[in-house]
Amino acid sequence: MDRITVLNAFVAVADEGGFSKAADKLGLSNQLVSKYVAQLEEHLKVRLFNRTTRRVHLTEEGEQCYQFAQQILESLRDMEGQLGQMQSEAQGLLRISAPVTFATRHLAPVIRDFKRDHPAVGIELQLNDRKVDVVEEGFDVALRIGKLKSSSLIARRLAPIRLVVCAAPEYLQREGAPETPEDLNPAHYLRYSYLENGAGESRLMTALKRSQPASAASISSNNGEILMQAAIAGEGYVLQPTFIVGDAIKSGRLQVILPEFAPEPLALYAVYPHRKLLATKLRVFIDFISTCFGDPPYWDAFD
Repeated sequence: MDRITVLNAFVAVADEGGFSKAADKLGLSNQLVSKYVAQLEEHLKVRLFNRTTRRVHLTEEGEQCYQFAQQILESLRDMEGQLGQMQSEAQGLLRISAPVTFATRHLAPVIRDFKRDHPAVGIELQLNDRKVDVVEEGFDVALRIGKLKSSSLIARRLAPIRLVVCAAPEYLQREGAPETPEDLNPAHYLRYSYLENGAGESRLMTALKRSQPASAASISSNNGEILMQAAIAGEGYVLQPTFIVGDAIKSGRLQVILPEFAPEPLALYAVYPHRKLLATKLRVFIDFISTCFGDPPYWDAFD
């Protein structure tokens, strides 16, 4: 069995949704494509497709096989290009998922400089604060902030993410500067639930969690930059990462309060599905972005 030919046939059937279309795409007969898929199913001892009169659908085992097959074929193309000196640079489309505010504030120069060094790599950047399914949604890599739970995904730490509570000088002059977390006025907490849920347990977090429900809070939002602007306007105090509020602190528009009670830092990670079968485009991107922020990162240069 020629495994590469068989994998190509299998991936083509999955991509095209049928044997006839896959045969046309590959320039093979329908019978030969069916034979190749049957050989792969026999070799793996699993059914890869559920077949109907109009279309074929991947089984659960087929979905897993499809992800591995794509990685194998892409790695093979990379190897052929590098060893044959036909493709000396990374190339292809790189699909990246990243948190909204971090990306809008800090990723543009990273993407610009990476594209300058690797012009044959296309970038599709999707911004979303939810935890995407990297494999299911077809991303090559996701940037995530938090404390990662163990999973089958590979994670590379890129930078620490420091959390601070801050407020505008106007607010502190009006309300007074708190000396302990218990001095915070719950009604003035500008809530961002994603960070609160991922920031761990501490005396400060206990005080923040006793705040009023979101409906009774002054402002609640799923966007940290909106809350930062509200804090600058004197609406209350906010718990935010320094990659959002660092510039405002440096310029004096916000002041850090209760620094001795700050939550344990989180981290920024690059999360991706495979270590052994890493496509060149992904490997060079992860190596590149790991040098971009520093430790401590540049956005913490306000102390």
